[in-house]
Amino acid sequence: MQLPLYLTAIFSTACLLSAQQPNRGAVPASAPAPMTLTIPGFPDGGQIPVKFSQAAPGVAPGEGTSPAMTWANAPAGTQSFFLHFHDLDLARNKTTDDQAHWVFWNIPATATGLPEGVPKGSQLPDGSYQISATGPMYRGPGAAATGPIHHYVFELFALDTKLDVKPVGDAFETRTAVMKAIQGHIIGKAVYGGLFRRPQ
Repeated sequence: MQLPLYLTAIFSTACLLSAQQPNRGAVPASAPAPMTLTIPGFPDGGQIPVKFSQAAPGVAPGEGTSPAMTWANAPAGTQSFFLHFHDLDLARNKTTDDQAHWVFWNIPATATGLPEGVPKGSQLPDGSYQISATGPMYRGPGAAATGPIHHYVFELFALDTKLDVKPVGDAFETRTAVMKAIQGHIIGKAVYGGLFRRPQ
């Protein structure tokens, strides 16, 4: 059966418009791979081993051994990295601040990871700076054995600049200064999470 002329015209126009529409679901071939962060010592979202916590044998209160980690696919133009490790379940002094377990910035752009057990020190030989609520070091997770499991997160930011920020005595004041300084300079981000509660 032949279509009426007005239906033929509508159908022809629809086919023409459909042919001209881009494939909205297609991913451009040149899309860069997302930045990734990997911690071999435990799965993303899994239990953080005691060896990386404040509960490890022989560890001083508030300290710990930092886990080894690697990252990949940093965006072009990266000038430094900033690593922020914090406890999402701790409200400090009834504020929106959570616990500053590791504020680590000006990690060189050439870095593709960190070794296990980054040494203490406000400024490391590569020019990076670190601080935590304990001092110039990594602070392992330490959620109490009698409370709920806490959610911890490592956030790695690729920046298009090096930060002109020096640590001060207070980790939370320093973190605020670093967070302010990175605004407008973040060109990539990767996140890795873990759970922890001290053994009973």
